[in-house]
Amino acid sequence: MEYTHQRESSRLLSLDVFRGITIALMIIVNTPGNREAYSQLDHAAWNGCTFADLVFPFFLFIVGVSIVFSLSRRLEGGRASGLMPRILKRALIIYAFGMLLNAIPNYHLSAIRVLGVLQRIAICYFFASLLFVKTGLRTQIAVCVSALAGYWLAMSCVPVPGFGAGVLTPEGNLASWLDRAILGAHTYRQGPYDPEGILSTIPALATTLLGVFTGLWLRSAREQISKVKGLLAAGAIFAVLGWFWGLVFPVNKALWTSSYVLFTAGLALWLLAFCCWLIEIKRIKAWGRPFEIFGVNAIAAYMLPILMVKFLVFYTVTPAGAAAPEQLRVLICNGVFGGWLSPLNASAAFAFSYTLLWLGVFWLLYRRKVFIKI
Repeated sequence: MEYTHQRESSRLLSLDVFRGITIALMIIVNTPGNREAYSQLDHAAWNGCTFADLVFPFFLFIVGVSIVFSLSRRLEGGRASGLMPRILKRALIIYAFGMLLNAIPNYHLSAIRVLGVLQRIAICYFFASLLFVKTGLRTQIAVCVSALAGYWLAMSCVPVPGFGAGVLTPEGNLASWLDRAILGAHTYRQGPYDPEGILSTIPALATTLLGVFTGLWLRSAREQISKVKGLLAAGAIFAVLGWFWGLVFPVNKALWTSSYVLFTAGLALWLLAFCCWLIEIKRIKAWGRPFEIFGVNAIAAYMLPILMVKFLVFYTVTPAGAAAPEQLRVLICNGVFGGWLSPLNASAAFAFSYTLLWLGVFWLLYRRKVFIKI
């Protein structure tokens, strides 16, 4: 991990803002003040897509774009030697951070979750970087298409013992069966499947590769307005294709279905196009500063709020006269917001306030030009 006091001059500001928007949404989604949340700030129960379900694919999409900007400079500058060990080291560090988060607060070797959000990011980053460095665009496109089509065919046609083929229930689908067979008790909350499981990582790699293709487009010699128009057109195509594919292979985050990949990539392209148009073309930048503050310190902005909310959730207090202990998070939410807001609005107010609190922390780092990189 490195602590620097300057930003890389070649960074794309609109990408940092896009990353920061995603991080801010992640913090809001992860920290409701109580056990209630607006439907769009909570994950879909199974099929479907809410704002909360956009966070993770946006992260992977951004990883793909960033791969192009970070690795292209080294490849073009003749600094390719030692690149793969550096990529592997970064992937292992990200994976280790994911394991650390999974180990808190109840670490036990027999049941610790070995996969997760950061673990999937690490795996997709490694293989997408490997493809970018070692293969050409045609091979990368072939891998992306094969991942989406192959996953669809496997989930639709391969029979699952006790359930049959094409069953997409939480227990009966091929990906869940594979997770139970291989991971055993190491799944998410020891459940019947892992939302960042083994087989569903294949289409997640396709999400990252779509980000790689977007990065190549943004680094091309085309005019900025042409790039934005291309992002909008591709976004429309992917979103429509994903929606129609969802009629036969439902949009589903837990399974990371191929339709979900295309639909969320389309929305990511639209949001990135909006950021590029305002920031790179119209030069309207002030609105994006809060998101830039999160975006340039992404790994810390991901880790620290989660570590803190784990403390707020797992540390309990028994109020005077209460029969059972309550989470510190809920007590703070009720104490600050519960007296004048409904439980639903109090929960949302806590989440937004928590996000603003961390914005203040990272604003101090930003002012001091402290940027944490791995």
